[in-house]
Amino acid sequence: MPVNLSVKNVPDDLAERLRRRAAANRRSLQRELLGILEAAVGQRAPSSAAAGVTREQQPEFITIDELAEVSRKLFSRGTESSVAYIRQLRDSR
Repeated sequence: MPVNLSVKNVPDDLAERLRRRAAANRRSLQRELLGILEAAVGQRAPSSAAAGVTREQQPEFITIDELAEVSRKLFSRGTESSVAYIRQLRDSR
């Protein structure tokens, strides 16, 4: 059966940062807090071991800037253009 928990005397700046985090993740404050608690007790499986990040270091959500940095690490030389491949597929029909 679900249990209601209450956190008292949360500093204003912390509460505001949590609200902004929830908004950035498009979740309610309640859902954001539940997600933080689930991650803290290890109930969520890691989404990947991208770029050598351990489960403890890996955030549940990352910003677009963080995603871009991970992509730069994984594909430091970029990727091949798909144009030649698409042309080959098209021309083989």
